[in-house]
Amino acid sequence: MKVPLFIAKFSRYEYWPWWIFYLPVLPYWLYLSLKTKSLTYFTAANPGIELGGFYGESKSKILDLIDKRYLPKSVSVDSSASVESILDQMNAIGLLYPVIAKPDVGERGNQVTLIHTEQDLIRYNRTSKSKYIIQEFIDYTIELGVLYSRMPDEQKGKVTSITLKEFLSVTGDGTSTVLELMQKKLRARFQIDRLSKEFPDKMNVVLKEGEHILLEPIGNHCRGTLFIDNNYLINDTLNEVFDKICVPIHGFYYGRFDLKVKSIEDLYKGNNIRIMELNGASSEPGHIYDPSLTLFKAYKDLLSHWKRLAEISNANMKLGFTPVSFSLIIKTYWKFVVLRNGQS
Repeated sequence: MKVPLFIAKFSRYEYWPWWIFYLPVLPYWLYLSLKTKSLTYFTAANPGIELGGFYGESKSKILDLIDKRYLPKSVSVDSSASVESILDQMNAIGLLYPVIAKPDVGERGNQVTLIHTEQDLIRYNRTSKSKYIIQEFIDYTIELGVLYSRMPDEQKGKVTSITLKEFLSVTGDGTSTVLELMQKKLRARFQIDRLSKEFPDKMNVVLKEGEHILLEPIGNHCRGTLFIDNNYLINDTLNEVFDKICVPIHGFYYGRFDLKVKSIEDLYKGNNIRIMELNGASSEPGHIYDPSLTLFKAYKDLLSHWKRLAEISNANMKLGFTPVSFSLIIKTYWKFVVLRNGQS
């Protein structure tokens, strides 16, 4: 018997709306606010990033802070740009299809799209209402979320969360269609409506036994990606790799890297790492969404990261960095959420 989706959404906290998940721990934020004497202390965590990377920060500006050896090829596109000018930018750096297009100011994976052809690009450009990034699609099979932090007066930091992303896929049994295979898999069932609209012809295909098909190449939780706790990979070698990446990033002390790497061996060597995004103060330790974790363990790990964030922010405040006002956060939210949704 299938569990109705509306019940399944509340049977595991990983499916909860983010604001419901955070409600029980808001008192801890108030406690940290009292300790730091600021409701917006977290915006002082990363002085080199707008609002500390809490919300509304430009992804392209953050990527510009990172050593180019770790970045995929990318171009920034204004919403008013013509397709011809975009193609000129892409050709200038040898950026070939497929590519990833995503808003320069992200919102939990919304409007992130895999672009295969010029026609796909034309459609995306036509519907985009704000600045966006076109980024090289890295076909490495390992995608990780790595949360790193460092005290402002130290040259060595630490990785405190590492999450493996398992992309949404199905495996054929020789008789079932893709749609039928998705209906048998709870995580895939949440994506049926969306994928049926995006790929209607794919839904009725019968896969051979053992045939594996990737349904979603973009590693976002809202797109059906499974987050798997890989904290066992954390060691001194990994910390040193991220010290090398992070220490040169001006004004950065706390955040999560979304990256791809060819192999775990390469990760420990600092080779073949491609950073797609760096998120700041609002970064979550992605491993807490592993289905095997208890809710108690998830909250415990989340609060330990909030404590670390407050310690870093407080240290920066003592160095003279002032948190932004609460009213500025509200204005930023209004600008990038309310107004944008009203235009859509």
